[in-house]
Amino acid sequence: MSFNQYPCSDDLRPIAQELQISAIGIASAGSIPSSVSSAYAKWIDANKHGEMAYMAKYENVRRNPQELLPGTQSVIVAAFNYHTPLKFPDNHPQWASYALGDDYHDVVRNRLSQLASFIQEKWGGETRVCVDTAPIFERYWAQQAGVGFMGRNTMLIVPNVGSYVFIGVVLSTVKFQPNEPCSLDCIGCNACIRHCPGKAISLNGTIDARRCHSYLTIEYRGELPERLNLNGKVYGCDVCQNVCPHNLNAPTTQIAEFLPRKEILDLTHDDINAMTQEEFSRIFSRSAIKRTKLTGLHRNNHHCTKK
Repeated sequence: MSFNQYPCSDDLRPIAQELQISAIGIASAGSIPSSVSSAYAKWIDANKHGEMAYMAKYENVRRNPQELLPGTQSVIVAAFNYHTPLKFPDNHPQWASYALGDDYHDVVRNRLSQLASFIQEKWGGETRVCVDTAPIFERYWAQQAGVGFMGRNTMLIVPNVGSYVFIGVVLSTVKFQPNEPCSLDCIGCNACIRHCPGKAISLNGTIDARRCHSYLTIEYRGELPERLNLNGKVYGCDVCQNVCPHNLNAPTTQIAEFLPRKEILDLTHDDINAMTQEEFSRIFSRSAIKRTKLTGLHRNNHHCTKK
């Protein structure tokens, strides 16, 4: 049977539109190239993943999606737009925009589970949904599936959408016709490199997490460097995306769960300083901001407001 007799991404577009997926594509499953795995290993060996120990685990699984779902033949990649064009006042707490709505893990997993059910009902086979926490190179597979390409800041850039996207993967044992890989590349403006406040982005398209303000305010559990200037950032950092020309005309998300919560937007530095565990749990229920915990949010806020 030739590839054009297999189901393809066009067969998924009606359900993708219903699920508000901004871009969808398919790649044939297989081991990732040694150049990709060796580059990742060198990054880990250089300790550029900081204290994110989970990134050094499951090396064999990362190399081949068959380790996640035996018999996988197709890697289906979906991108969900979360862009909300906001600009906080300078004296206001600064939040990464991805975290202002509901936790994307739950939202994306729910929608991809519906996509997986559709695939199984129509073509059979087994599926597995992967959202961020599974050890898989989502952005590599997104490029192979024709969904987008990697920017210098390691973010996936989806043509006509930008980089404010969440990526999810559905592995399937059904053979689909693959899309052509995305052959586009960064335009070489290096704006993300020049503007990165922690100078964390390299010309070769890698990130030193230990210098990244997103890592320091979300993943890092230690004391922040005394001279670190967070410029009001209490959770995450969007600078490299804000200056990226591919995001100049980024469309606003239509996914209700990703819209910013007013209760988060209204928080002041004083509110955060006085926040109790009970308030933290209530305000950030079903929010990605829970990841930093109240101790981390207090630490970040105190660092921003110290004299």
